[in-house]
Amino acid sequence: MPELPDLEAYRDALATRLRSQRLERTRILNPFVLRTAVPPIEEAAGKRVVDVRRLGKRLVLTLEGEWFLVLHLMIAGRLRWLAARAKPPGRITLAVFEFPSGALALTEAGTKRRASIHCVHGSAALAAFDAAGLEVLDTDLAAFTARLSSENHTLKRALTDPHLLAGIGNAYSDEILHRARLSPIALTAKLEPDEWSRLFAATRAVLTEWIERLRAQTGGEFPEGVTAFRPEMAVHGRFGKPCLVCGSPVQRIVYAENECNYCARCQTGGIILADRALSRLLHKSWPRSIDALE
Repeated sequence: MPELPDLEAYRDALATRLRSQRLERTRILNPFVLRTAVPPIEEAAGKRVVDVRRLGKRLVLTLEGEWFLVLHLMIAGRLRWLAARAKPPGRITLAVFEFPSGALALTEAGTKRRASIHCVHGSAALAAFDAAGLEVLDTDLAAFTARLSSENHTLKRALTDPHLLAGIGNAYSDEILHRARLSPIALTAKLEPDEWSRLFAATRAVLTEWIERLRAQTGGEFPEGVTAFRPEMAVHGRFGKPCLVCGSPVQRIVYAENECNYCARCQTGGIILADRALSRLLHKSWPRSIDALE
C-alpha cells in the first residue's frame, strides 16, 4: 500500500501537472471503483483543480466550488500520467481523469478491487474521510507521545493505526522500529522516556529521508514503480537477508495478509518473536534466539 512518502511523491507530481487545469471528463471503466452516487461525478466536469492534498493515506483533488475527488489506492492501486489521447493500460485501469494537458489513470493490479473513488461536495463531506491521525512531521515529541500512549497497543499497531498517526503503514513502520531499535510487540504503556524520544526521532527521520529520496528518484517525472518493497530498506521485505546494520538474518511475523519484518539482534535483544502459525507448528523446534538460529 502506498504510504506517506509515496503519496507525497504522487501529490507533488499531480500538483505540478493539475493545478489550474480544468477537469474535462471522468471515465469510470470499472463501476465498483466509484463508491458514491450523489452527487454524480459527472457534475465535477468543467471545474478547475485548485489544489492536490494528502488526507492520511488518501489523495484529494480539490476542485473549485468545494468539489472533491477522494482517491484511496489501498494495496494495489497506482496512478499513471498519460499523454493527451493516449490509450490507458488494458484491464487494470479502473478510471481515467482527462485534462487538457493529459490524463490521470487509476489502475489496480490483481483481481481484488479495493481502490476507491469518492466524489463529494462541501468541506463537511470531505471531513468524513479524515481519520484525525496525527501528522508526525507537523508535531512535537509531547503530542506524539500523548497520542500513541492514549491507548495501550503494540508499537507496530500504534504506528499503523490511522486514528493515531496519519499515513504510516506496514512498510515504513518496520523501517521506523528498526531505526529506533525497538521491538514491534513492545507495548506503548511500557515505553520509557528515552524510548519515546528514539521512536519519535526515528519516525520523523525515516519519513523525511524517504520523501527526499523518492523526490530525487523521480526527478520531476511522474512516479513509476511505486512499491512497498525497495532494496534500500533496512528490514521490510528482507526476510532471511542480512540486516543492513548487524548482518543477522531479518526475521518476520506473519499475520492476516501482512508480515512484520524486524532484526532480532538490533530490536529484540536477540529473541526471535513467535510467529502465530509457524511457531505453533514447530513448537519445541522453534528457535528462541538469533544465536540458536545461526
